[in-house]
Amino acid sequence: MHPVIPYLIAALLFGVGGYGVLVRRNAVLLLMSIELMLNAVNLTLVTADTTIVGVPRSGQVFTLFVIVLAAAEVGVGLAVILRFFRLRASVDTDAVGAADDPGPLGSAADAAAAGAAGDDDGPAGAAGDAVGSPNRPTPYENGEAR
Repeated sequence: MHPVIPYLIAALLFGVGGYGVLVRRNAVLLLMSIELMLNAVNLTLVTADTTIVGVPRSGQVFTLFVIVLAAAEVGVGLAVILRFFRLRASVDTDAVGAADDPGPLGSAADAAAAGAAGDDDGPAGAAGDAVGSPNRPTPYENGEAR
């Protein structure tokens, strides 16, 4: 088989994956697009390994590393997506960095501002209520023994 055909297929796969990364808003489809791109790289590595004569089978070894990397990426990526879905009830990637929509837990800036203002109405352990913060003295400032 001529090596141009697998290279063209790999370029097509990589192009479709790149288009999916740039256009898709759903995080699961974004992960699928990244997997397409990684599979295109695998196809390129295996094709280069079989067409170059006299070199040890390093392309297949790199392909195995890419497969392991892809498996780890899917595991971590799906865990992040599930956590994001539980917080926002959506997997829309446009809402990831939205500062005006704090979500059900509120934003970290609101919690820090409330803690810095001296509001002790919040739950214990909130931002600004940590031991050693300006709102609460350290245990040693109260005259407690070490």
